[in-house]
Amino acid sequence: MIDADIVVVGGGIVGLSTAMQLTERFPGLEVLVLEKEAALATHQTGHNSGVIHAGVYYQPGSLKARFCRDGVAATIAFCREHGLPFEQCGKLLVATDAAELERMDALLARSRDNGLALERLDAAELRRREPNIAGVGALFVPSTGIVDYAQVARKMAEVVQTRGGRIRLSAPVTAMREDANGVTVEAGGGTVRARRAVVCGGLMADRLARMCGVDLDFRIVPFRGEYYRLPPARNDVVSHLIYPIPDPALPFLGVHLTRMIGRYVTVGPNAVLAFAREGYRFADVSPRDVAEMVAYSGFRRVIRAHLASGLSEMANSLSKRRYLALCRRYCPSLTVEELLPHPAGVRAQAVMADGTLVHDFLVRQTARTVHVCNAPSPAATSSIPIGRHVADQVADSFGLKAA
Repeated sequence: MIDADIVVVGGGIVGLSTAMQLTERFPGLEVLVLEKEAALATHQTGHNSGVIHAGVYYQPGSLKARFCRDGVAATIAFCREHGLPFEQCGKLLVATDAAELERMDALLARSRDNGLALERLDAAELRRREPNIAGVGALFVPSTGIVDYAQVARKMAEVVQTRGGRIRLSAPVTAMREDANGVTVEAGGGTVRARRAVVCGGLMADRLARMCGVDLDFRIVPFRGEYYRLPPARNDVVSHLIYPIPDPALPFLGVHLTRMIGRYVTVGPNAVLAFAREGYRFADVSPRDVAEMVAYSGFRRVIRAHLASGLSEMANSLSKRRYLALCRRYCPSLTVEELLPHPAGVRAQAVMADGTLVHDFLVRQTARTVHVCNAPSPAATSSIPIGRHVADQVADSFGLKAA
């Protein structure tokens, strides 16, 4: 018995965007979304900074660069269509010394290669626009915005359901088997039979892909991003999003000030190795997750390559004053008392066996399954183009004809 034409595993924003576009492109197609938690968008989608990224950092021609640029317009159009709040407040990338100013100019050249219009500011203009921010120069990115991605994901789910798609919560996948006639999924204590499957597993992407026989040349390594929140009295400390100039030798963007759609300001995130795939607190440890990481050669290589920065991030995590020092480089008026608790997030980062981080989105497939294996930031911004790309692969690989 067939329960669905296509089962989508994962109720985050990428899985829901994919389901939404499948139901739009193929009316009458029976689509079932399986989510292991009791609510949608509870992991990466619900624990990110809420930034609508412009696509400044990404390699020209990469999926990230293309999908992020297209995703800005698609996200804003979706919010307008469904009455969801968003704001294009713009972002300032702030250089605090001569070395960062040189990297800033290289970033400006890359952004132009990606078709983005940025404005270069000197120190005086930076101070005029942001009196609380200190720097020797900055790049202004006008298209950057803010939104609540969990809210966007829930609206996508509503769209899926109005088109006849189904969503099943509290249904963790424990096994998947593919045969010549379809895919069998053991989930939530029951069995689902589908003709095809799309897997958007986030932090569990590699384990789900392994169930389907995907040849794994990568593993997911979790990195926790810890945030603080400023008190209400500092809600107006900045008018834009404030980011440091990223160090190309490091894999993450650095601690920044983010205006949130809820009208408050967060500080963060850092990037600390998590000892559990869903380890939102420092004390969260999964023996299985730790054992898998230590046994994987790619993990050992990436740790060796970034040992100094990793230890520094760990120290910053344990010391609020060290964390504050990162922010005071460009916002010197902040005090340690103003760093209030805020929920952390965990980033699912694919790492290759040679220790290199997978920087681009990564999609793999078998005869009857498609897997989104690596979708870190800016996946939320890019969720609609990613879903479109996956729907294209489903149509091409499985011979589906759009209505």
